[in-house]
Amino acid sequence: MPLNLQKNLPAIELLKKEHIFVMDALRASSQDIRPLRVVVLNLMPLKVTTETDLVRLLSNTPLQVEMDLMKIKGHTPKNTPIEHMREFYKDFDAMKDSYYDGMIVTGAPVEQMPFEEVTYWDEITEIFDWARTHVTSTLYICWAAQAGLYHFYGIPKYDLPSKMFGVFRHTLREPFVPIFRGFDDEFYVPHSRHTEVRREDILKVPELTLLSESEESGVYMVMARGGREFFITGHSEYSPYTLNDEYIRDLKKGLPITVPKNYYRNDDPAQGPVVRWRGHANLLFTNWLNYYVYQSTPFHSEDIRLLGELK
Repeated sequence: MPLNLQKNLPAIELLKKEHIFVMDALRASSQDIRPLRVVVLNLMPLKVTTETDLVRLLSNTPLQVEMDLMKIKGHTPKNTPIEHMREFYKDFDAMKDSYYDGMIVTGAPVEQMPFEEVTYWDEITEIFDWARTHVTSTLYICWAAQAGLYHFYGIPKYDLPSKMFGVFRHTLREPFVPIFRGFDDEFYVPHSRHTEVRREDILKVPELTLLSESEESGVYMVMARGGREFFITGHSEYSPYTLNDEYIRDLKKGLPITVPKNYYRNDDPAQGPVVRWRGHANLLFTNWLNYYVYQSTPFHSEDIRLLGELK
């Protein structure tokens, strides 16, 4: 739990510079416990699989979290029963008057299309804009990360000569940012994408901070607005067999696909995967919920609209 210190004690500002969370007595006296509200805009084809992956990570914390599921109004998923969508998902129009402490926007199987040609581009950019005034902190994952960087900051995406597919080693450019609390110097993340954003484009934008990258898979995590937005190009949320399922799926479709790198034991699908990313995936989501959602969100959710950049 955070330290509760007397207001105006100099240590408060000193510790904030070290990214150690402290709370003055006035703020502490005004706090009460309420569940954190997190909304997931699930754009992945296999909705239930993605829901399960995210719930697994969001539940690995002592914080009480309520999760709502959002869908695109004009898009009917092909791989999820309509009954599931009707029972558990709501359109954005039914949710846009609500405020959320956190939001996750998933990847989508549209990355090889120009952004403006995606059928729901207008709706999803409206949701992105809404999140800036109705959500304390948002995680944009894979295609959503590319889309958010393009929409807000004009960052282009580039086609790759072949699919970035496998589990890759990453390093930290900003190791003392709280999202990386407890991380090792090197860590592994699954990637599964045909396009990329490039570090030189990120570094040109002063509002963006490149937090982590990989020599082989490139940009991994970018932060904006002090942590109110994270753009994550990989899939830390993937379960052990997700890459395997994608590999088998593409083989059956006759698509050009190679064995995912650094994934199977001895690169042999028959020997099964070696999970290298689970520990850091749990740290990632726990740190996000703790430092950028729980410790940053107002008690009265409607006050989220008054938040500026997180400090």
